[in-house]
Amino acid sequence: MSDSLDALNFDDDDLNFGQFHLDESEESAVNEEAPKSERDLSFFKNIPVTVTLEVASKELSLGDLMKAGEGSVIELDKLNGEPLDVKVNGSLLGHAEVVIVNEKYGLRLIDVIDSALTSVG
Repeated sequence: MSDSLDALNFDDDDLNFGQFHLDESEESAVNEEAPKSERDLSFFKNIPVTVTLEVASKELSLGDLMKAGEGSVIELDKLNGEPLDVKVNGSLLGHAEVVIVNEKYGLRLIDVIDSALTSVG
């Protein structure tokens, strides 16, 4: 039984990794990082999103809101002429102004927040 145990024991000298050879293509893959290719993100173009133009907002208590009735005025947090917030699915994309196109309201983007677009890519 001790002979079988001796057969399982070996020294570092018994290992010879010099016998293993990699192909040139395998060596370059091991030695160099593969160049990062751009991901094809075209499938994102078909995902529907909701674009909202937010004029302004105001935080108030439910009690104050319940007191409001026809003709009540609630002062909002934006001044006249300030750019409006453009939100996509609730997240701020940038700022815009209101325009009228073919008898419908539209928006003209004034600025787009960089982090809103770069987080996708």
